[in-house]
Amino acid sequence: MTIPAAFPYVEVTIVPPPPPRAQRSPGVIAVVGRTPSGVAGGEAAANTPVAVDTLEQAVTNFARIQNGNIARTALYDSLELAFLQDPRPSKIYGVKVSGDDYAAALGGLEAADDVTMVSLANEVTVGAAAGGGNPPTGLHALKAHVESMSAAGQRRIGFAMVDPATAKSATYVTDVTAAVDSLKSSTSRMAMIAARGATGDVATAAMAAVAGLPVHHSIVLKKLRGVSMPVQLQYSPGEIRGLSEADVLPIIDPALITGESLHFADGRLFTTDASLLHVDLVRTLDQIEFNLRAGLIGLIGDGRITKPGMTQLKVRVDGILGPLLRQQVIDAYQVDIPVLDILRTPEAARSATDNAIVTTARETRTVDLIVTITYGPAVSRLLVSLVAKF
Repeated sequence: MTIPAAFPYVEVTIVPPPPPRAQRSPGVIAVVGRTPSGVAGGEAAANTPVAVDTLEQAVTNFARIQNGNIARTALYDSLELAFLQDPRPSKIYGVKVSGDDYAAALGGLEAADDVTMVSLANEVTVGAAAGGGNPPTGLHALKAHVESMSAAGQRRIGFAMVDPATAKSATYVTDVTAAVDSLKSSTSRMAMIAARGATGDVATAAMAAVAGLPVHHSIVLKKLRGVSMPVQLQYSPGEIRGLSEADVLPIIDPALITGESLHFADGRLFTTDASLLHVDLVRTLDQIEFNLRAGLIGLIGDGRITKPGMTQLKVRVDGILGPLLRQQVIDAYQVDIPVLDILRTPEAARSATDNAIVTTARETRTVDLIVTITYGPAVSRLLVSLVAKF
Protein backbone atom coordinates (compact mmCIF):
# COMPACT_ATOMS: atom_id res chain seq x y z
CA MET A 1 0.00 0.00 0.00
CA THR A 2 1.32 3.43 -0.99
CA ILE A 3 1.04 6.10 1.66
CA PRO A 4 0.20 9.52 0.12
CA ALA A 5 2.76 12.27 0.47
CA ALA A 6 2.02 14.99 2.97
CA PHE A 7 2.30 17.69 0.30
CA PRO A 8 0.31 19.89 -0.27
CA TYR A 9 -0.43 19.43 3.46
CA VAL A 10 -3.94 20.91 3.44
CA GLU A 11 -6.56 19.94 0.87
CA VAL A 12 -9.82 21.87 0.77
CA THR A 13 -12.96 20.58 -0.93
CA ILE A 14 -15.58 23.24 -1.58
CA VAL A 15 -19.08 21.97 -0.75
CA PRO A 16 -21.91 24.10 -2.18
CA PRO A 17 -24.31 25.51 0.42
CA PRO A 18 -27.74 23.86 0.86
CA PRO A 19 -30.52 25.23 -1.36
CA PRO A 20 -32.44 28.17 0.14
CA ARG A 21 -35.64 27.42 2.01
CA ALA A 22 -38.80 27.81 -0.08
CA GLN A 23 -40.70 31.02 0.63
CA ARG A 24 -44.42 31.67 0.26
CA SER A 25 -45.93 35.12 0.37
CA PRO A 26 -49.34 35.02 2.10
CA GLY A 27 -50.60 37.90 -0.03
CA VAL A 28 -50.90 36.32 -3.49
CA ILE A 29 -54.39 36.52 -5.00
CA ALA A 30 -56.11 35.33 -8.16
CA VAL A 31 -59.16 36.91 -9.79
CA VAL A 32 -61.13 34.74 -12.19
CA GLY A 33 -63.61 36.52 -14.43
CA ARG A 34 -65.38 37.11 -17.68
CA THR A 35 -64.20 39.10 -20.69
CA PRO A 36 -65.74 39.39 -24.17
CA SER A 37 -64.54 36.86 -26.71
CA GLY A 38 -61.96 37.82 -29.30
CA VAL A 39 -59.72 40.87 -29.23
CA ALA A 40 -62.17 42.79 -27.03
CA GLY A 41 -61.27 40.45 -24.18
CA GLY A 42 -57.51 40.99 -24.32
CA GLU A 43 -54.60 38.84 -25.37
CA ALA A 44 -54.58 36.29 -22.54
CA ALA A 45 -55.72 32.76 -23.28
CA ALA A 46 -58.74 31.40 -21.42
CA ASN A 47 -58.15 29.24 -18.31
CA THR A 48 -54.54 30.46 -18.11
CA PRO A 49 -53.25 32.36 -15.04
CA VAL A 50 -51.44 35.56 -15.99
CA ALA A 51 -49.50 37.54 -13.38
CA VAL A 52 -50.21 41.25 -13.74
CA ASP A 53 -47.79 43.70 -12.16
CA THR A 54 -49.37 46.86 -13.58
CA LEU A 55 -52.75 48.03 -14.83
CA GLU A 56 -51.22 48.36 -18.29
CA GLN A 57 -50.63 44.61 -18.27
CA ALA A 58 -54.21 44.08 -17.12
CA VAL A 59 -55.46 46.11 -20.07
CA THR A 60 -53.30 44.17 -22.52
CA ASN A 61 -54.38 40.77 -21.24
CA PHE A 62 -58.01 41.30 -20.21
CA ALA A 63 -59.30 44.41 -22.00
CA ARG A 64 -58.20 46.73 -24.82
CA ILE A 65 -57.73 50.37 -25.73
CA GLN A 66 -60.44 51.72 -28.03
CA ASN A 67 -60.45 55.31 -29.28
CA GLY A 68 -57.93 56.20 -26.60
CA ASN A 69 -60.04 54.81 -23.77
CA ILE A 70 -60.06 51.50 -21.92
CA ALA A 71 -62.84 49.21 -23.13
CA ARG A 72 -63.55 47.78 -19.71
CA THR A 73 -64.41 44.18 -18.88
CA ALA A 74 -65.63 42.59 -15.65
CA LEU A 75 -62.24 41.00 -15.04
CA TYR A 76 -60.31 44.21 -15.71
CA ASP A 77 -62.54 46.22 -13.36
CA SER A 78 -61.95 43.72 -10.55
CA LEU A 79 -58.20 43.72 -11.11
CA GLU A 80 -58.22 47.51 -10.98
CA LEU A 81 -59.90 47.35 -7.57
CA ALA A 82 -57.24 44.95 -6.37
CA PHE A 83 -54.52 47.44 -7.38
CA LEU A 84 -56.29 50.25 -5.49
CA GLN A 85 -55.91 48.62 -2.07
CA ASP A 86 -53.20 50.01 0.20
CA PRO A 87 -51.21 48.02 1.10
CA ARG A 88 -51.96 45.93 -1.95
CA PRO A 89 -51.37 42.21 -2.53
CA SER A 90 -47.83 41.03 -3.13
CA LYS A 91 -48.84 39.40 -6.43
CA ILE A 92 -52.01 39.39 -8.53
CA TYR A 93 -53.10 36.80 -11.08
CA GLY A 94 -55.89 37.21 -13.59
CA VAL A 95 -57.64 34.24 -15.20
CA LYS A 96 -60.03 34.61 -18.12
CA VAL A 97 -63.16 32.44 -18.13
CA SER A 98 -64.36 30.75 -21.30
CA GLY A 99 -68.09 31.46 -21.25
CA ASP A 100 -69.44 30.54 -17.81
CA ASP A 101 -67.12 27.60 -17.18
CA TYR A 102 -65.60 28.75 -13.88
CA ALA A 103 -64.61 25.20 -12.98
CA ALA A 104 -62.25 24.99 -15.97
CA ALA A 105 -60.76 28.44 -15.29
CA LEU A 106 -60.20 27.58 -11.62
CA GLY A 107 -58.64 24.30 -12.75
CA GLY A 108 -56.02 26.36 -14.55
CA LEU A 109 -54.99 27.76 -11.16
CA GLU A 110 -54.24 24.39 -9.60
CA ALA A 111 -50.54 24.48 -10.44
CA ALA A 112 -50.10 28.11 -9.32
CA ASP A 113 -48.83 27.01 -5.92
CA ASP A 114 -48.24 30.52 -4.58
CA VAL A 115 -51.90 31.57 -4.66
CA THR A 116 -53.49 32.00 -1.22
CA MET A 117 -56.82 33.68 -2.04
CA VAL A 118 -59.24 33.52 -4.97
CA SER A 119 -62.33 35.44 -6.09
CA LEU A 120 -64.71 35.45 -9.06
CA ALA A 121 -64.90 38.90 -10.67
CA ASN A 122 -68.18 40.60 -9.75
CA GLU A 123 -69.98 37.24 -9.59
CA VAL A 124 -73.03 36.85 -7.34
CA THR A 125 -74.65 33.75 -8.86
CA VAL A 126 -74.58 31.04 -6.19
CA GLY A 127 -74.78 28.27 -8.78
CA ALA A 128 -74.87 24.58 -7.92
CA ALA A 129 -72.49 22.00 -6.51
CA ALA A 130 -71.06 19.30 -8.77
CA GLY A 131 -73.45 16.46 -9.46
CA GLY A 132 -74.62 14.06 -12.13
CA GLY A 133 -71.30 14.29 -13.91
CA ASN A 134 -71.59 18.07 -14.19
CA PRO A 135 -68.96 20.44 -12.72
CA PRO A 136 -69.91 23.01 -10.08
CA THR A 137 -71.18 26.34 -11.33
CA GLY A 138 -71.12 29.94 -10.10
CA LEU A 139 -69.76 30.54 -6.63
CA HIS A 140 -70.03 26.82 -5.88
CA ALA A 141 -67.13 26.35 -8.30
CA LEU A 142 -65.08 28.74 -6.15
CA LYS A 143 -65.99 26.87 -2.97
CA ALA A 144 -65.14 23.50 -4.51
CA HIS A 145 -61.80 24.85 -5.74
CA VAL A 146 -60.54 26.34 -2.48
CA GLU A 147 -61.70 23.35 -0.44
CA SER A 148 -60.15 20.75 -2.74
CA MET A 149 -56.88 22.67 -3.13
CA SER A 150 -56.64 23.20 0.63
CA ALA A 151 -57.22 19.51 1.26
CA ALA A 152 -54.39 18.77 -1.17
CA GLY A 153 -52.00 20.97 0.82
CA GLN A 154 -52.25 24.26 -1.09
CA ARG A 155 -54.24 26.28 1.43
CA ARG A 156 -56.55 28.89 -0.10
CA ILE A 157 -59.47 31.09 0.96
CA GLY A 158 -62.26 32.04 -1.45
CA PHE A 159 -63.88 35.48 -1.27
CA ALA A 160 -67.48 35.89 -2.44
CA MET A 161 -70.24 38.44 -1.95
CA VAL A 162 -73.97 38.48 -1.49
CA ASP A 163 -75.83 40.24 -4.28
CA PRO A 164 -75.38 43.98 -3.61
CA ALA A 165 -78.58 44.63 -5.59
CA THR A 166 -80.72 42.83 -2.99
CA ALA A 167 -83.27 45.40 -1.86
CA LYS A 168 -83.43 46.77 1.67
CA SER A 169 -86.24 45.15 3.62
CA ALA A 170 -87.29 44.10 7.10
CA THR A 171 -86.12 40.55 6.30
CA TYR A 172 -82.88 41.51 4.51
CA VAL A 173 -80.53 39.61 6.83
CA THR A 174 -82.61 36.44 6.69
CA ASP A 175 -83.02 36.70 2.92
CA VAL A 176 -79.35 37.16 2.00
CA THR A 177 -78.00 34.62 4.47
CA ALA A 178 -80.49 32.01 3.26
CA ALA A 179 -79.54 32.71 -0.36
CA VAL A 180 -75.84 31.97 0.22
CA ASP A 181 -76.09 29.40 3.03
CA SER A 182 -75.03 26.51 0.76
CA LEU A 183 -71.66 28.23 0.28
CA LYS A 184 -70.66 27.81 3.92
CA SER A 185 -67.42 25.88 4.17
CA SER A 186 -67.02 23.19 6.81
CA THR A 187 -63.23 23.66 6.56
CA SER A 188 -63.26 27.48 6.93
CA ARG A 189 -62.23 28.15 3.34
CA MET A 190 -64.81 30.81 2.36
CA ALA A 191 -65.34 34.45 3.28
CA MET A 192 -68.69 36.09 2.44
CA ILE A 193 -68.89 39.87 2.02
CA ALA A 194 -72.07 41.96 2.25
CA ALA A 195 -72.24 45.52 0.89
CA ARG A 196 -75.75 46.57 -0.07
CA GLY A 197 -75.83 48.90 -3.05
CA ALA A 198 -72.06 48.78 -3.46
CA THR A 199 -70.46 49.92 -6.68
CA GLY A 200 -67.82 47.51 -7.94
CA ASP A 201 -66.65 44.04 -7.04
CA VAL A 202 -66.53 44.28 -3.26
CA ALA A 203 -65.47 40.62 -2.90
CA THR A 204 -62.26 41.20 -4.85
CA ALA A 205 -61.64 44.53 -3.11
CA ALA A 206 -62.03 42.81 0.26
CA MET A 207 -59.74 39.95 -0.76
CA ALA A 208 -57.03 42.35 -1.94
CA ALA A 209 -57.33 44.42 1.24
CA VAL A 210 -56.88 41.30 3.38
CA ALA A 211 -53.96 40.11 1.25
CA GLY A 212 -52.08 43.31 1.99
CA LEU A 213 -52.20 42.68 5.76
CA PRO A 214 -49.74 40.54 7.74
CA VAL A 215 -51.35 37.14 8.37
CA HIS A 216 -51.79 37.66 12.12
CA HIS A 217 -53.49 41.05 11.80
CA SER A 218 -57.23 41.08 12.43
CA ILE A 219 -59.25 42.45 9.53
CA VAL A 220 -61.84 44.09 11.81
CA LEU A 221 -62.26 47.78 10.90
CA LYS A 222 -59.56 47.60 8.22
CA LYS A 223 -60.24 49.84 5.22
CA LEU A 224 -61.45 48.97 1.71
CA ARG A 225 -60.72 51.32 -1.17
CA GLY A 226 -62.32 51.85 -4.54
CA VAL A 227 -65.91 50.91 -3.65
CA SER A 228 -68.78 53.00 -2.31
CA MET A 229 -72.19 52.45 -0.73
CA PRO A 230 -75.06 54.97 -0.81
CA VAL A 231 -75.81 56.24 2.69
CA GLN A 232 -79.46 55.25 2.45
CA LEU A 233 -78.49 51.63 1.73
CA GLN A 234 -75.81 51.23 4.39
CA TYR A 235 -76.49 48.80 7.20
CA SER A 236 -78.30 49.58 10.43
CA PRO A 237 -76.84 48.43 13.78
CA GLY A 238 -79.28 45.52 13.87
CA GLU A 239 -78.33 44.42 10.38
CA ILE A 240 -74.61 44.65 11.19
CA ARG A 241 -75.09 42.38 14.20
CA GLY A 242 -77.35 39.99 12.31
CA LEU A 243 -75.01 39.58 9.36
CA SER A 244 -71.96 39.22 11.57
CA GLU A 245 -73.60 36.58 13.74
CA ALA A 246 -74.41 34.69 10.52
CA ASP A 247 -70.66 34.83 9.66
CA VAL A 248 -71.23 37.28 6.80
CA LEU A 249 -68.85 40.27 6.79
CA PRO A 250 -70.77 43.56 6.49
CA ILE A 251 -68.97 46.52 4.98
CA ILE A 252 -69.69 49.68 6.97
CA ASP A 253 -68.82 53.35 7.29
CA PRO A 254 -68.24 53.61 11.06
CA ALA A 255 -69.41 56.84 12.72
CA LEU A 256 -66.46 56.70 15.14
CA ILE A 257 -63.87 56.84 12.33
CA THR A 258 -63.46 60.31 10.89
CA GLY A 259 -64.17 60.90 7.23
CA GLU A 260 -66.11 58.79 4.78
CA SER A 261 -64.56 55.36 4.28
CA LEU A 262 -65.64 51.74 4.18
CA HIS A 263 -64.36 49.11 6.60
CA PHE A 264 -64.85 45.47 7.60
CA ALA A 265 -67.38 45.28 10.43
CA ASP A 266 -66.14 41.85 11.56
CA GLY A 267 -63.42 39.33 10.79
CA ARG A 268 -65.18 36.00 10.40
CA LEU A 269 -65.06 33.29 7.78
CA PHE A 270 -68.23 31.83 6.29
CA THR A 271 -67.89 28.51 8.09
CA THR A 272 -69.61 25.89 10.19
CA ASP A 273 -66.42 25.31 12.22
CA ALA A 274 -66.51 27.64 15.22
CA SER A 275 -62.93 26.69 16.18
CA LEU A 276 -61.60 28.19 12.91
CA LEU A 277 -63.86 31.21 12.73
CA HIS A 278 -61.58 34.17 12.07
CA VAL A 279 -59.67 35.10 8.93
CA ASP A 280 -56.43 35.99 10.73
CA LEU A 281 -56.33 32.70 12.64
CA VAL A 282 -56.69 30.58 9.50
CA ARG A 283 -54.18 32.69 7.55
CA THR A 284 -51.66 32.38 10.38
CA LEU A 285 -52.07 28.61 10.62
CA ASP A 286 -51.75 28.29 6.84
CA GLN A 287 -48.50 30.26 6.86
CA ILE A 288 -47.02 28.31 9.78
CA GLU A 289 -47.92 25.04 8.09
CA PHE A 290 -46.12 26.09 4.92
CA ASN A 291 -43.07 27.29 6.85
CA LEU A 292 -42.82 23.96 8.67
CA ARG A 293 -43.14 21.93 5.49
CA ALA A 294 -40.64 24.07 3.60
CA GLY A 295 -38.20 24.19 6.50
CA LEU A 296 -38.28 20.46 7.28
CA ILE A 297 -38.23 19.04 3.75
CA GLY A 298 -34.41 19.10 3.78
CA LEU A 299 -34.34 16.49 6.56
CA ILE A 300 -36.28 13.95 4.51
CA GLY A 301 -33.81 11.29 3.41
CA ASP A 302 -31.00 12.75 5.52
CA GLY A 303 -32.19 13.10 9.12
CA ARG A 304 -31.68 9.87 11.08
CA ILE A 305 -33.80 8.33 13.79
CA THR A 306 -31.10 8.64 16.40
CA LYS A 307 -30.65 10.97 19.34
CA PRO A 308 -28.44 13.40 17.33
CA GLY A 309 -30.74 13.18 14.30
CA MET A 310 -33.91 13.89 16.26
CA THR A 311 -32.18 16.68 18.17
CA GLN A 312 -31.34 18.25 14.83
CA LEU A 313 -35.02 18.00 13.90
CA LYS A 314 -36.06 19.84 17.05
CA VAL A 315 -33.45 22.54 16.48
CA ARG A 316 -34.75 23.01 12.95
CA VAL A 317 -38.32 23.49 14.22
CA ASP A 318 -37.09 25.98 16.80
CA GLY A 319 -35.41 27.89 13.98
CA ILE A 320 -38.73 28.12 12.13
CA LEU A 321 -41.03 29.02 15.02
CA GLY A 322 -38.60 31.11 17.05
CA PRO A 323 -38.70 34.10 14.66
CA LEU A 324 -42.52 33.99 14.67
CA LEU A 325 -42.44 34.19 18.45
CA ARG A 326 -40.05 37.15 18.34
CA GLN A 327 -42.20 38.90 15.73
CA GLN A 328 -45.26 38.36 17.99
CA VAL A 329 -47.08 36.38 15.32
CA ILE A 330 -47.56 33.68 17.98
CA ASP A 331 -47.43 34.01 21.75
CA ALA A 332 -45.73 30.70 22.58
CA TYR A 333 -44.98 27.28 21.13
CA GLN A 334 -43.96 23.80 22.25
CA VAL A 335 -42.27 21.03 20.25
CA ASP A 336 -42.76 17.40 21.25
CA ILE A 337 -40.98 14.50 19.51
CA PRO A 338 -41.94 11.32 21.41
CA VAL A 339 -39.17 9.20 19.90
CA LEU A 340 -36.56 11.79 20.92
CA ASP A 341 -37.78 11.68 24.53
CA ILE A 342 -37.23 7.92 24.48
CA LEU A 343 -33.82 8.12 22.79
CA ARG A 344 -32.67 10.50 25.50
CA THR A 345 -33.33 7.75 28.05
CA PRO A 346 -30.52 5.18 28.57
CA GLU A 347 -31.41 1.98 26.75
CA ALA A 348 -31.30 -0.07 29.94
CA ALA A 349 -33.94 2.19 31.49
CA ARG A 350 -36.43 1.99 28.61
CA SER A 351 -39.66 0.09 28.94
CA ALA A 352 -40.93 -2.47 26.45
CA THR A 353 -43.33 0.16 25.14
CA ASP A 354 -40.47 2.61 24.62
CA ASN A 355 -38.48 0.03 22.66
CA ALA A 356 -41.52 -0.81 20.57
CA ILE A 357 -42.03 2.87 19.66
CA VAL A 358 -38.39 3.25 18.58
CA THR A 359 -38.45 -0.02 16.62
CA THR A 360 -41.66 0.95 14.82
CA ALA A 361 -40.30 4.40 13.96
CA ARG A 362 -37.17 2.90 12.47
CA GLU A 363 -39.01 0.15 10.59
CA THR A 364 -41.57 2.53 9.05
CA ARG A 365 -39.11 5.45 8.87
CA THR A 366 -41.85 7.65 10.27
CA VAL A 367 -41.45 10.16 13.09
CA ASP A 368 -44.28 11.90 14.96
CA LEU A 369 -43.72 15.61 15.57
CA ILE A 370 -46.25 17.52 17.66
CA VAL A 371 -46.13 21.31 17.53
CA THR A 372 -48.38 23.28 19.87
CA ILE A 373 -48.68 27.03 19.34
CA THR A 374 -50.40 29.67 21.44
CA TYR A 375 -52.04 32.35 19.33
CA GLY A 376 -52.89 35.71 20.90
CA PRO A 377 -55.65 37.23 18.76
CA ALA A 378 -56.36 40.94 18.50
CA VAL A 379 -59.22 42.50 20.45
CA SER A 380 -62.46 42.62 18.46
CA ARG A 381 -64.74 43.89 21.23
CA LEU A 382 -64.25 45.96 24.37
CA LEU A 383 -66.74 45.87 27.25
CA VAL A 384 -66.48 49.20 29.05
CA SER A 385 -68.22 49.91 32.34
CA LEU A 386 -68.70 53.64 32.79
CA VAL A 387 -69.44 54.48 36.41
CA ALA A 388 -70.52 58.00 37.34
CA LYS A 389 -69.88 59.19 40.92
CA PHE A 390 -71.18 62.33 42.56
